[in-house]
Amino acid sequence: MATLPVEKMRELERRFAEIEARMAEGPAADVYVKLASEYSELQPVVTKIRAYEKAQSELADVEALLADKSTDREMRDLADMEKPEIQERIEALEKDMQILLLPKDAADEKSAILEIRAGTGGSEAALFAGDLFRMYERYAADKGWKVEVLSASEGDAGGFKEIIANVTGRGVFSKLKFESGVHRVQRVPDTETQGRIHTSAATVAVLPEAEDIDIEVRNEDIRIDTMRSSGAGGQHVNTTDSAVRITHLPTGIVVTSSEKSQHQNRAKAMQVLRSRLYDMERQKADRERSASRKSQVGSGDRSERIRTYNFPQGRVTDHRINLTLYKIDRMMMGEIDEVVDALLADYQADQLAQLGEIKG
Repeated sequence: MATLPVEKMRELERRFAEIEARMAEGPAADVYVKLASEYSELQPVVTKIRAYEKAQSELADVEALLADKSTDREMRDLADMEKPEIQERIEALEKDMQILLLPKDAADEKSAILEIRAGTGGSEAALFAGDLFRMYERYAADKGWKVEVLSASEGDAGGFKEIIANVTGRGVFSKLKFESGVHRVQRVPDTETQGRIHTSAATVAVLPEAEDIDIEVRNEDIRIDTMRSSGAGGQHVNTTDSAVRITHLPTGIVVTSSEKSQHQNRAKAMQVLRSRLYDMERQKADRERSASRKSQVGSGDRSERIRTYNFPQGRVTDHRINLTLYKIDRMMMGEIDEVVDALLADYQADQLAQLGEIKG
């Protein structure tokens, strides 16, 4: 059986009871929202802890019966039958709690900035980037998340050379963070007359959405340029320059936004800039933490080929965990939970191995 951090479990129970009591007092709305968020985060952990404590108590009662020489034959037989079932339940609860008590990524509950860029493959790569965006859009819709396009550059034959979107909802980053990397597609393009399979790629980056408290951007560190939006024309063709380009001078990061409202453009560009800077800080911290042992799934290396979508064979392969699924049509419709869950399970197993709680 695993050794669980008893003191940490007690502390979580104490905190949960404290939150319950404070919520019952009817605090101000903003305080209540924060308390409710922490309550819902702690509830599944505390529920497991209580089930574990109950099972441990049941096991102690059964063992006491078996140790008592005055226990009659019928009760002893019953206790003998119950003991393995209780032990099995305890082991299952211990495994669940090992996962729940793992160190939390502070960004997991955040919304995310999703960036998709066409890579090698010309027009076909742009079309594939569009396919990937629609896949994530459908996945988000299924989860009840909101997707807002911040900027997009369309491909010559459709799709996108680049598209950046804000995906808003609880726990978005925890679900999408392992999607960062190079996605490769193998298929016969519509323009291919000989029926030959072409290979192209698109790069996906998922960044946790940064808030003001996460990252401070000083006014003296940015340069803001405005320029004329390139749009479809019409009644807005003669309006004032509205496109915004923000350059972060210390890092050289450049972000642009070209909607009709200059005020909105500045806000959207700053949103992406903060998220990129926050992501840079997280990447640096991750590299320092994992210098001795690099997690395969959680490396976040955007140049790494992570997945291949082979349309002629109807196959999707995630190379990090050697998972192959023959359901490409359903996945492109947004049914990617099977891969997302497998990646998370692999990452958690790696974390447990690093903590020495299980053998790697």
